[in-house]
Amino acid sequence: MTEWQDISEAAVAVLNTERAREKAEVARLVAASWRGGQLKHKFTAQPPLRPARPDKPELLPPGEMPKRRKAGNEANRRALLHAIAHIELNAIDLAFDLVARFGDLMPKSFTDDWIQVGDDEARHFALLSARLKAMDCYYGDLPAHDGLWQSALDTKDVLPARLAIVPMVLEARGLDVTPKMIEQFRKSGDTTSADVLQTIYEEEVVHVSAGTRWFKHLAQKGGLDADAWFHELVREYFNGQLKPPFNKVARNRAGMPVSFYEPLAAMLEETEGA
Repeated sequence: MTEWQDISEAAVAVLNTERAREKAEVARLVAASWRGGQLKHKFTAQPPLRPARPDKPELLPPGEMPKRRKAGNEANRRALLHAIAHIELNAIDLAFDLVARFGDLMPKSFTDDWIQVGDDEARHFALLSARLKAMDCYYGDLPAHDGLWQSALDTKDVLPARLAIVPMVLEARGLDVTPKMIEQFRKSGDTTSADVLQTIYEEEVVHVSAGTRWFKHLAQKGGLDADAWFHELVREYFNGQLKPPFNKVARNRAGMPVSFYEPLAAMLEETEGA
């Protein structure tokens, strides 16, 4: 039995867990407790602005990170897997932060969805950690960039912006780039890592779908055009670019038609060139 009384206390416990492997384990325990009906759908605990993190990896500004190379040799494959593990660790915190920060504003099914996402991300981190260990590498051995949590800070008070930026821009970008990575790992003969990435890719479609579905829910509730509102929020809260090529098949599976992102990519490109 745990000492958590409600889902917000449990979600905050995940956020406040420092060690990466332990964070993933706590996340999975919280998800099991939630599904088992052991946690009340109440929100009494406040999430921290930043989640607890281990001393390693060294966090660098995105511009100072070594450029990723193709998965041609084992050193490059380790670097790619380490970078993805870092993304998955952040994704655990992002899912549980959504629950703790915004769950009281939404139906219970919102919490159901994001607890499941957090459970998936914790499992992904464990899969990647095991694969890294088999390659004589551990999470924390290589530097990682510190830009991933900035989007959470920028949208900490605005749920529709959080949904627009994190699942619908950042995670959707993963749908665009992961198939090529999978192909590179298979070409290099590392089918085990490729299979791990394939599992992550398929489940990330579901995560982007959850974000898109809840964004559309908020748009409908407010009587707003979802496409136009998404464009507005991304231009206000996102400091990067949406770059083609886009994985239209996966994005369609996630409920995100081209009307969401192709006009926006053109707008951001025009703004960048102005």
